[in-house]
Formats: sequence, structure tokens, C-alpha cells
Amino acid sequence: MTQGFSPDRLARIGQVGRRYVDEGKIPFSMVQVARRGEVVYRDDHGLASVENNRAIADDSIVRIYSMTKPITSIALMQLYEHGKVLLENPVSRYIPEFADMQVLIGGSAEKPITRPAARPITIKDLLTHTSGLTYGFMEQDPVDAIYRQKELGVFTKVDFSLEEGCRRMADSPLVFDPGTAWNYSMATDVVGRIVEVISGQPLEEYFAENIFEPCGMVDTSFHVAEDKHDRFVDMYTPTPDGLFRVDITERSLYLKPPTYTAGGGGLTSTMDDYQRFCNMLVNRGQINGNQVIGSRTLAFMATNHLPGGKSLNEMEQSLFSEVAMAGSGFGLGFSVVLDPAESGSISNVGEYSWGGAASTAFWIDPVDEVSCIFFTQLLPSSTYPIRRQLRAAVYQALND
Repeated sequence: MTQGFSPDRLARIGQVGRRYVDEGKIPFSMVQVARRGEVVYRDDHGLASVENNRAIADDSIVRIYSMTKPITSIALMQLYEHGKVLLENPVSRYIPEFADMQVLIGGSAEKPITRPAARPITIKDLLTHTSGLTYGFMEQDPVDAIYRQKELGVFTKVDFSLEEGCRRMADSPLVFDPGTAWNYSMATDVVGRIVEVISGQPLEEYFAENIFEPCGMVDTSFHVAEDKHDRFVDMYTPTPDGLFRVDITERSLYLKPPTYTAGGGGLTSTMDDYQRFCNMLVNRGQINGNQVIGSRTLAFMATNHLPGGKSLNEMEQSLFSEVAMAGSGFGLGFSVVLDPAESGSISNVGEYSWGGAASTAFWIDPVDEVSCIFFTQLLPSSTYPIRRQLRAAVYQALND
């Protein structure tokens, strides 16, 4: 037994992703499982660039998209620990444009009909995705269309700053009154801007000083440095004719620092770097002798904060989520398992997790002290049920 895992059963974990690679459904599969900070299983299979026949490597750099969100949420909660922000504070205290928000009640993207919001958006609303903000890519209602017109929440690099992006969000109507529903949104980008306002530092600089360096994350950034370009991977989307490359390493906009540093989805990282972040979470906020976030603060973040203890299904407004909504609540930056049976996946109550648009995912099980990270590069993340299949494969190997 390795940390309670059966050696004979561990190989089944890698087979999940390998099948998708061998069937031509995803370009590569990288999966890593650790317990109490010790890696017990790692499997890499496939190609970083299908067209160039370039194999995936241990140190390959991938787009983690919304797996940026927990990092940004930790950053804000560090400032909370310093007494510099409270969850009930209105967002307008830090970004004045968010005062006097309007809610869409009819009309179209071209001629929206609105009314004043019932109350201001708070910091907690941002962290729990109950703010009424949205994403342009979701195409669910007129507000999403308004976001697309303003280049908000789309999968292309933009030439305006995070500060300007927040102004554009504040100038758009809300989908609903703050605190009344759950909608996956650009709220964590706003969280990132608030980190900048409070700290007086650019977001990446704050990340480097307060999270990346203490954790030992040497390859995580909003862009891929020139001496690491050969480690960056291509991005794909499925078509009837097979995988289509939508972002080519040699021409990717990720090769240069972005104008817009998206706290909700802008980072690139490696498996080893994200494992260090997960090790910190499993170890109750501590790593390398550094207490990155307080143990009580982290436990508070990984508690369901939805109004009345409701689940995501009960709060549902969004048709999109990076995790299954059944049996899950939402904390301050993570989804949280409330009922494993209802979720339909083996897990423990209190497991917290999130994923990224390119079908990446991670979860932390504080009961069994297990973490799992999965990387590939396929848009959108809803294409295949790999994440749920991985859960079954990981827990079937745990025998203690």
C-alpha cells in the first residue's frame, strides 16, 4: 500500500485519460494524485502539439483558465486576515463604478430594460458567484450579449486593463439582484481588481510575493516567459473531423504579458506548480514553513456560503458550471460537496474543487487528505465527463 492506495488499482486512474487520448478526443492527459502531500500516482500520455508530434512532458505549461479563481480568492482572503476587507463590504467601496447597479428585467442587448438593484454587490457576493454578474461566452440571456459587445468574458485577449474591464462590467446590467441566485461569472476578475486596489500592487506581483513564492510555484504566471516557450502546449476544440487547434504555441498571445490580468482565468501553470498549491491547501494553509492562509480561514472558505445553506441546484440561474451542481454548494472560491449521493460521485462531505475551461480540474478532499489534478487542453470543458470518471478511478484505488 502507498499512503493507503492499492498499487494494483492505481493504474486504472491513468487509463481514464489515456482512453480519450487514444480515441483522438483530447490531445493529452496528465493526472496526478497525492495524499498528505506525497504524490502517489502520476501519468502523462499524449501530445503537447498533435500537428508537430511533440510529446507531453512533466514540465509542460498549460492554460489553467478558471483554476486561477481559487488562487485569486486566497489572495483576497489573505487581505481579509489582515483586517483590510470584510465580506459584507460593498464592492463600490473599492471600485466606485459599482455603486447604483441596475438589474435587467426585459428588452434586448440593444435596448435593455432595467431597474435599480435591491441592494449593493458585496465582497461575499463576488466570492460566491451570487453577484448578478455573468460571462460573455455563455450566451444565455441579453446581459451575456452585452458583455460580448464590450469584449467581456470571451476567449480572446483584449487590449484594455483589468481596471477598465471592471468599469465595463459596472456599466452593464446585472442578471439578478445580488444574493438571490448563483451564476458563474467574471466576479473573480473583480476580486482580482480589489486585491490590486487594497494592496497597491499589480495582481501578478501580489500573487508572486504572497502565494507563488511561499508555495515554491516557479512556473505559474499570466504569460509564458521566453525561455519557457518550448514547454507551452497547444489548445484544441472538438470537431466532427477530429481535434482542431485553436491556439498555436508559436503564435499564442500567452507568450507576452497581457494587458488584462484576469483573476478569474488568466494563469498558465504546470502540474508540479499546481501540486504545490494543492499541498498547501491539504496542509491547512501551510507549506515550506510558510502559513500562506490561516487554517481557520481556509476551512471557512471551504464551507458552503450560499444563502440558507442551499445547494447550487437550488440557487441555479446559470446553465454552466465547472463542476456538477447536484449535491454541491459553493464557498468562497470553491465548490463544496454537501451530499455525495446526490452528486452521483464518490467523495466526502466537505471536498472542495474547481475546474478550468480547457477541461482541467482539481479537487481537495480534507477528510482523506487527498488531492487530484487533471490537465489537458480541450475547449469547452463540458465536452466529456472526464472529471467524474476520474473521481471513481481515484477512490476505487483508496483502500485504507
